[in-house]
This record gives sequence, C-alpha cells and structure tokens, in this order.
Amino acid sequence: MNHPDLPGTSHSDLAPLMTTAPTVPPVASFAALELPAEVLRTLSELGVREPFPIQAATLPNALAGRDVLGRGRTGSGKTLAFGLPLLARTAGRRAEPKQPLALILVPTRELAQQVTEALAPYAEALRLRMATVVGGMSIGRQAAALRHGAEVVVATPGRLHDLIERRACRLGRVGITVLDEADQMCDMGFLPQVTEVLDQVHPDGQRMLFSATLDRDVDHLVRRYLHEPVVHSVDPSAGAVTTMDHHVLVVHGPDRYAVTTEIAARDGRVLLFLDTKHAVDQLTRHLRASGVPAAALHSGKSQPQRTRTLAQFKNGPITVLVATNVAARGLHVDDLDLVVNVDPPTDPKDYVHRAGRTARAGESGSVVTLVLAGQRREMSRLMAEAGIEPTITKVRSGEAELSRITGAKAPSGIPLDGGPAAPRPKNTNAPFRGLGTSKDTSRGAGGKSRKAGEARKLAEARKAARVRRGG
Repeated sequence: MNHPDLPGTSHSDLAPLMTTAPTVPPVASFAALELPAEVLRTLSELGVREPFPIQAATLPNALAGRDVLGRGRTGSGKTLAFGLPLLARTAGRRAEPKQPLALILVPTRELAQQVTEALAPYAEALRLRMATVVGGMSIGRQAAALRHGAEVVVATPGRLHDLIERRACRLGRVGITVLDEADQMCDMGFLPQVTEVLDQVHPDGQRMLFSATLDRDVDHLVRRYLHEPVVHSVDPSAGAVTTMDHHVLVVHGPDRYAVTTEIAARDGRVLLFLDTKHAVDQLTRHLRASGVPAAALHSGKSQPQRTRTLAQFKNGPITVLVATNVAARGLHVDDLDLVVNVDPPTDPKDYVHRAGRTARAGESGSVVTLVLAGQRREMSRLMAEAGIEPTITKVRSGEAELSRITGAKAPSGIPLDGGPAAPRPKNTNAPFRGLGTSKDTSRGAGGKSRKAGEARKLAEARKAARVRRGG
C-alpha cells in the first residue's frame, strides 16, 4: 500500500491507519464495478477505457461506502477516483434548498472549476445538480444556486465559510465529503475552516481524503475524521515519474531574460513559474512585446480573467502561461510537455507540485529550472530533498544546447499589442536583480533603474510647477 517514493511517508506513518476490515480488491475495468449504466455509457462516450491505478484501487471501496485515504501525485486520475462513487451514491436523491448532499472541498478556484468540468458529464447523465462555490465570483449567484437546490457542491473553504455564515448553506445533510489536495489546503492555512466543515457534515457520512503527502496537519485530519479508512498509495511523487526529465540550466545573470524569451518562443505550450505577481506581469509584457503569445496568471487577477486566461492556454491562442504558484496545484493542461522554473522554488514540495503540471496521465514532459552560478549549491540541496537527480547544463541564449533541451528559438520580435518591439536584453556585466523581485530588471539590461526614472520625473514636475508660478 505504501510507496517509498512518496515524500513525507513511511510504513510506520501508515501503520496506525491500516484497517483490519475486509477491503474490496482492485478492478481491471470500469465494467467490473457496480456503476450506474448512465455513468458507464458516459465513460465510453468520452473515450475513458481503463481505470488509472488510483481509480482501480479506490473505486471498489469508495462505491461500497468506505472511508478512503488516497495518495498519489496530481495528474494520476484522482478526480474520477472520488467523483464517480460520490455521484453514483448520490444518484436518485434530491437536495432541499440550501442543503447539499455531497461536498468536494478543494484549495483553489482553478481546481474547483476543473473538478466541476470533469464531473459535469456524469452528473448530467445522472440528473444531479452541481454548484461551484469559490471566491472572486458573485456570492449572490452562488447563494441562489444553493437556494434552488444542488445535490453536489464543489467549494473552496473560504467562500463556503462565508455562505455558511450568511446562512445560505447548511451541511447537516452532506453524506459524502471529499477533501482534494488536502496537503495544500493545510499549507495555505485553511485547516480551521476545513475542520469547521467536517464538524458540520453528517457524522455518520462517508469521508474521502486525497493528498500527495501525509504529514502534520493532514495526518491530524485523517486520524480525527476518517473511520477505518482504506489506504491506497499507488503513484510515485512527481519527481519519481519515469516519463519526466529534470534539467537545471546554469545561466549568466544578465542573459536570463533572453534565455527565458527564447524558451517561451518554442513550438508548443510552456508554463513559466515566477515568485511574484509583479515579476509575472513584467515578464508577460516583455514576451508579448517580443511577439510571444503569453498571458499572466496570479492571485491579483479577477476570477473571470483567470478563467479566460486558462481557457485560452488550454485551447486557444495563448501558448505561454506565466504564473505564480497559484498554478502549481490542480492545473491540468493536455499536451503540456515543458515547465520552467524561471525563479527556482525554495521548497521541495513546491518543486514537486510545479513539476506535476507536466508528464500527466502517463505522458512525457520536462522540467527546467534556471539558476545563477551562486544558486547551484542551494538548488542541489533542494533537488536531493525532493529525490531528484537533474541533468545540469551551462547555457547561453542562442546556443544549440538550449534549443536541444527546451526547443528554444528566437522570437518573431513583432509586438502583439502594438507599440515598439522589446529590445533584446544586452549581455552585460551590470548587476542583475532577478525576475522574481519587485525591482526593475532593466538595470541588468543596460537601462536606468526605476528609482532614477522616478527621481527625474519628480524633478521635472517641480520645475514645471515653478514655471507656472512664475518662479
């Protein structure tokens, strides 16, 4: 049951959670499960032929009403692993106003929408109503959806808490509760709200918890709220996936913008991670001025903007998504074969989850991390903690080795939003402040600092004021 490559786990961690109650063995096909005919037909219509390992292991016990603790990396098929039994066991029932029958709790808006979209065809086939409850959207509309009746609610903890406080939602009739990406919810400080929810749902209901790691607060949730759970760990961590290549590219500081731009101009989609919202916006503007169809994703964007950006990245004209860690969990994009850490992560868990955006569902992919020479030792330590042995290569912009590893090529240079083309950063020895800071990176490109520019503007404003006063 335990997988040695899962971070934060050991056989001794799992031992107290093991149950002596009889469990149902894994299945080889969906047809072998007691799923409603409508669900089997929808699976066939959507081309879902065989269950992934986490599904084959957990579905029989979840359909039997057992509490389930499922651990596996993102992209392993967890949504259907908990979603199909939740829908099947709720089918045929009708929710009263404001009183859902099943609840799926997730850490981010994007994941909530993704889970809703993934389960919607099966819910429709079973004539179950779903409501998505997340921040950044109209709380009034969400309250109205609950008032009209929704059997299944997919929610983020903060917004669900707000609706409960407004008495727009009551959880006493929730018979099936799912915590997805439980470790991230705990990491984000949602533990008090999660325990508040679990204290309000039906005490004899079914609970399913899915997480990449079992440590600290997640362990607390499992021990307090899951009753004799069936434990399944069937997938390695993202770092152990054999179809994923890991590269550390050592770059010269002032050359990093040019290297990043050429990687972004490759054929195919690419996800670029940076540390701050300011750095994301700044790089996105530079890429678009260089002719690269890029878009920004971070918590400073409104939910409609974030939804539109993700849709364009998944299916439309955007080939480069520049994001903070808001995109590091739950985001699924077909055929995403390259993830780039423009700003190196500072935590092994962050690396694992960023990396998990590629090589999903058995596909292959590469993870590239850009580091300066002085960052190599710290990055080597982080990689070792994540259980990863990357290939380390020194690169420069325009080199064949960079293209071989990432598919990098020169951008068109034709601005996408009008205005002048972005100047190619000069490879000088001027100080480079890094893309992940709030400082103006144009210093490293031979330009003047923002501070100097602001001082000049202030002096000009004072001079103009003296002229107006006749001084």
